[in-house]
Amino acid sequence: MKLSHSILSIAFASVVFTSCKDAASKPAENTTAENKKEIAVATKPETAKIHIEGMTCAVGCAKAIEENLADMKGVQKASVDFDKKEATINFDLDVLTTDDLVKTIESTADGKSYKASDVKVGNKV
Repeated sequence: MKLSHSILSIAFASVVFTSCKDAASKPAENTTAENKKEIAVATKPETAKIHIEGMTCAVGCAKAIEENLADMKGVQKASVDFDKKEATINFDLDVLTTDDLVKTIESTADGKSYKASDVKVGNKV
């Protein structure tokens, strides 16, 4: 009984160590280059601050809105402050309007959760 138990333990350990070794020896894929957005220089740079109602968490809501804004063509940088309930977006006014930014915020998630208001642009920021 002890012999079969020892054999099974050794077989199990060798399978575990062999499979871990194969997984660890594979080179890591470089996905940062693929996921990185190409940002063009803005011909008419502008900054907008937009108040956002309906966010319930910083990790889910604010991050999702921030990522949707950052993925827009013409956006150089987007950040959403959950505590202030505010998005700050650096964008190209030749490519986007503030209405485009508001539509993106309000269409995030189910399209009913977030309400954008009090849009301030340029000197009003």
